[in-house]
Amino acid sequence: MLTNGLERGFAEINLAPLKNPKVGQDKLGWYIYTTSENVKVYFDVFYRFLEITEVNCLGELKQLNAKIESTPGEQEETLAYFRARKIIIERLLKHLYLCYTDSKNLSSIMTPWCFGTVVLEKIEIYRDRISKGLVQDANIPEYPFYVLQYIDEIYKKTLLDLLEFPEKALSMRWQYSELLKRYSKVLSNVTNSLQSVLTMIKSYGR
Repeated sequence: MLTNGLERGFAEINLAPLKNPKVGQDKLGWYIYTTSENVKVYFDVFYRFLEITEVNCLGELKQLNAKIESTPGEQEETLAYFRARKIIIERLLKHLYLCYTDSKNLSSIMTPWCFGTVVLEKIEIYRDRISKGLVQDANIPEYPFYVLQYIDEIYKKTLLDLLEFPEKALSMRWQYSELLKRYSKVLSNVTNSLQSVLTMIKSYGR
């Protein structure tokens, strides 16, 4: 359970009835061969990783809020740094809560490193939306130049620290992205094949 009372989406009671060949149980507990990597991941290990990460994030967030509150408004760059770091942490927490509570989509269970790369990309997408003025966020001032600059400078290192990862962890992103591209291509091919079959059936019916 997380500190805010949220419970694991795939608790043991929810796993027993599942009829999925990728899900199983051994002496170490319930596991899944993940959707994106086909790697064996124990549900309990992944959830405990998220629980530890949440504690790290909340502790950091508390300190940041105190620093923002006590920093004079004219110290724009200092505040921009604190706000950039806060944005990164809040994005991480948002995705963490979604994965932790998801009780329907087994693809929300993944290796910690894969989780890190997913969050990394979500932060990059959010950063681009900020730059285009598409985001309403209390952490973003009217002129967000310094905030964006600091996000670019610190987001990878901040994630590595909060997730307690070695530096090489986030360099593996290309592998996960490539896997997703392959799945997308397969799905596209299947869709096109089905469309061809439907067109053929319709032509026969005329």
